[in-house]
Amino acid sequence: MTRRLPAKQAVPAVVVHDRPVTDPAFDEVLSLIDAAKHRAYQAVNIELVTLYWQVGEYISQKIASAEWGDGVVVELAQAIARRYPGLRGFTRSNLFRMCQFFEAYCHHEKVAPLVRQLSWSHHLIILGQCKLDEERLFYMRRAIAERWGKRELTRQCRARAFQRAVVKPPARSTALQAEHPGAVGLFKDVYSLEFLELPDEHTEADLHRGLLRNLGRFITELGRDFCFVGSEYPVQVGKQDFAIDLVFFHRGLCGLVAVELKVREFRPEDLGKLSFYLEALDRDVRKPHERPSIGVLLCATKDAEVVEFALSRTLSPALVAEYQTVLPPKAVLQAKLHELYEQLATTEEDAAPKRKRPASLPPKKSTKGTGTARRKRP
Repeated sequence: MTRRLPAKQAVPAVVVHDRPVTDPAFDEVLSLIDAAKHRAYQAVNIELVTLYWQVGEYISQKIASAEWGDGVVVELAQAIARRYPGLRGFTRSNLFRMCQFFEAYCHHEKVAPLVRQLSWSHHLIILGQCKLDEERLFYMRRAIAERWGKRELTRQCRARAFQRAVVKPPARSTALQAEHPGAVGLFKDVYSLEFLELPDEHTEADLHRGLLRNLGRFITELGRDFCFVGSEYPVQVGKQDFAIDLVFFHRGLCGLVAVELKVREFRPEDLGKLSFYLEALDRDVRKPHERPSIGVLLCATKDAEVVEFALSRTLSPALVAEYQTVLPPKAVLQAKLHELYEQLATTEEDAAPKRKRPASLPPKKSTKGTGTARRKRP
């Protein structure tokens, strides 16, 4: 007969095994596990993307040399299914995507090292929504630098982040360019805030509260190096108290960033108030090792000429940007994107004698009768 242990003898074991996982004594082991999982995921992703590149290269060469037609790709998908039952990702459509993946990047030395840093799902989003090589490269670099997930990458593509960054760079003062030359690509002309779900008629308080409720998504829209410092940040000048709408710290620029919100069109006097706040931050808040503070006026609308005049004489490192609570209609985006394509095509034609364009390379003819191709792998 098995004798039961008294209940009091089981208590120590329960306490030991139910020790909170947040106990600092476990932090080092948990960090080791997390780091190992991350390395394992990266290794698997690298191998998977490399495999898809190699399969795409093989299919591309076979089709280019007229050895294969579309029907053979269907047979290949069926053969893989018979050999590896349950293996996903090798359907006919996916095999053609692998071929498209290889052909899209095989001639670009700048892109090849980047492809293995993104997941296959990221690549499908970029290939599906981008036509220009420059556009694909833009989203690849931004996704890697900002560590965008699939959802955020899709959102940025739909918001035409490439178009906004290339066609309409942010209006910035000469002082900003002089004090922070690395800030050129870190700020936008238009920030998409559709996730706030604000009505057409909203107040500055509505906008402020919405940004605080969705602070994580707002920081994602700003950029991953932005760190939140405070809301209605207090500064004192003389015997008067003032409050800055939002204050961030940018790790890359090593400086404070003051954001002033305006739910109306930009006015020149707004810049004077922002410059006043920047001076207060630099005198009383900025630390010795930090660089001069930057000011951002986030307005509902702005007149480009008025902004240019206002920024031309200001001595403060500042810029003026717009925010959008809804994305523009698809037809408008398509028209603007088509205009951008024509501008870039004209630029490429003018620069053709100076550099080799991908379109001038004959990828299909290079493999005829050889069985091999001099193409770079990722």
